[in-house]
Amino acid sequence: MLPALDTAPSPTRTPSRWWALVVLMLPVLLVAIDNTVLAFALPAISEALTPSGQQLLWIVDIYPLILAGLLIPMGSLGDRLGRRRLLLIGGSGFTLVSALAAFSPTAGILIAARALMAVFGAMLMPATLSLIRNIFTDPTQRRTAIAIWAAGFSGGAALGPIVGGFLLEHFAWGSVFLLAIPVMLPLLLLGPLLIPESKDPAPGPVDPLSVLLALATMTPLVYAIKRISTSGLDVPAIACAVIALLCGAAFVRRQLARPVPMLDVTLFTRPVFTGAVIANLLSVFSLVGFLYFVSQHLQLVSGHSPMKAGLLLLPGLVVTIAAGLLVVRVVRHITPATAVVAGLCLNATGFVLVMVSGVVGSDLVLLLAFAVLGAGVGSAETISNDLILSAVPAEKAGAASAISETAYETGAVLGTAVLGSLLNAAYRSHLEVPAGLTASQHAAASETLGGATAVAAELPARTGQVLLDSARHAFDSGALLTSGIGAGLMVIAALIAHRTLRD
Repeated sequence: MLPALDTAPSPTRTPSRWWALVVLMLPVLLVAIDNTVLAFALPAISEALTPSGQQLLWIVDIYPLILAGLLIPMGSLGDRLGRRRLLLIGGSGFTLVSALAAFSPTAGILIAARALMAVFGAMLMPATLSLIRNIFTDPTQRRTAIAIWAAGFSGGAALGPIVGGFLLEHFAWGSVFLLAIPVMLPLLLLGPLLIPESKDPAPGPVDPLSVLLALATMTPLVYAIKRISTSGLDVPAIACAVIALLCGAAFVRRQLARPVPMLDVTLFTRPVFTGAVIANLLSVFSLVGFLYFVSQHLQLVSGHSPMKAGLLLLPGLVVTIAAGLLVVRVVRHITPATAVVAGLCLNATGFVLVMVSGVVGSDLVLLLAFAVLGAGVGSAETISNDLILSAVPAEKAGAASAISETAYETGAVLGTAVLGSLLNAAYRSHLEVPAGLTASQHAAASETLGGATAVAAELPARTGQVLLDSARHAFDSGALLTSGIGAGLMVIAALIAHRTLRD
């Protein structure tokens, strides 16, 4: 017999539930915006703090590395200590450390602040989704709430360039971190009033060794993926992958041996749970991988400013949100498996549109493809997250939410690393560099489209235009290749979902 679902009852009045959801959306939006806005602040940070190349890399990478390793431990901790309590602790810490990051006098302090932001960010995200699971007990209302939650992620990611462009045009680079204060204050003030507490009524003891093993599994894995995408399959990447594999195996063995595990790994023996996690991961993979090249194309090929490029992506964002909300009504008439499979097929169609157009140079084709892909991501993400939470008892919602969040983060890293590295490799193989460049100019132009654009500005007009034309053609050729791979992966994901989710 299962224990009681919660230590405190869910709100009885429907309006209270939806006001609670409004408050829960604030950290979701903030974390999603934070994931994309930093890239636009890097030039200003480089000028102000003069970090080394390695420090600049760690300013970006330290956050996802620590976040990925702590999501599962923090989700489990929320089940034990209370999800609202952990959410408020995470919100307070994230706000304070963001203020510290905004006024960092050195690159080293900024890196340390980003690391602490990841610790508190890992408290926020599993708590929001698991609280939704316990607040919304009606399946239809829960799916609608999850659709809004997923839309917050997509919306925040798309708003990042717009918000970043506006802030950096009017304020110093620290403003992208100070944004946390006005966003998080309503959560800290209203959260205790609107959000009910919930936790596992019969939790096991906190297991520090399991926490360390989870961290030692996910952090080296994410680092290995990032390392392979930038430096190839070298010794550090292989070593990190081996460490992740060994620690992951030790983590699973420990969970199976403990009477009350930190994470119930037997959940993955349930086809619906595993299939939903895979669909979740690959949907985010497709979205982030697509955004990787479409954002560069709009800025470096079409010549739009970062803010205008973000505005051009807004129609696709609207479609993503609308699809997530519409699919809640659709699954009243079709099975959830059919909805997820259809969403993954739409993802594939978005990539195919780029391929069959023959020319990525058309902004209209790219924006139409993004809208189609957004429809697929919105529907597949909503239902897959609902299936993940529905597959477990409510008292284990924190651990299940953490798995969903880990899939999201891993999919985001893989989307950039896999499709991004393939695009860069195709770019280098197709680029024809004109004669007369110095060795450093040749190396910079051969590395990325951004590098070629910067080098072209230093050259005589005719030579610079020749380099730009070649670089843009090489970049679009790489985009076509990655679109083909992305479409194939989405078809495979649809087949997996059809097989695992149909029951």
